[in-house]
Amino acid sequence: MKLEEEIGELLKAKKLSLSTAESCTGGGIAALITSVPGSSEYFNGSIVAYSNEVKMSLLHVSAETLEKHGAVSCETVTEMVKGAMETLKTDCALATSGIAGPGGGTSEKPVGTVWIAAAYKNEIVTMKQEGDCGRDGNVKKAIQNALSMLYDKLK
Repeated sequence: MKLEEEIGELLKAKKLSLSTAESCTGGGIAALITSVPGSSEYFNGSIVAYSNEVKMSLLHVSAETLEKHGAVSCETVTEMVKGAMETLKTDCALATSGIAGPGGGTSEKPVGTVWIAAAYKNEIVTMKQEGDCGRDGNVKKAIQNALSMLYDKLK
């Protein structure tokens, strides 16, 4: 069974709902979650927040957080995941923000740096993904890491 199917089974069994707030993954997590038949029972929706304006207006990420830490930071994905649960009214959420590449990296945040947050009610875990696997590879790796993090919280 695929990870997204196992997550669906766990969400259904626990009567929990899920949403996503995605930047660098561009809706890829939501696409996998909704590829599972019956996912409408537990998946409320996704906000693909590529711009800081959308992060602020729909996900309630503070301008101060973005100014101080940047879009690709633990602080930003933590606010994104909370914002997703609040805006989309869910028990659980996943959030991603990163530098998929090939450009956009800096010495502090090289290409391949992605911050991921998984929330299960009031518990939030974050991880920093590093290492450049090419744009597609960086995105796929972030999607799998996000799903794994949620699965670990739910099981």
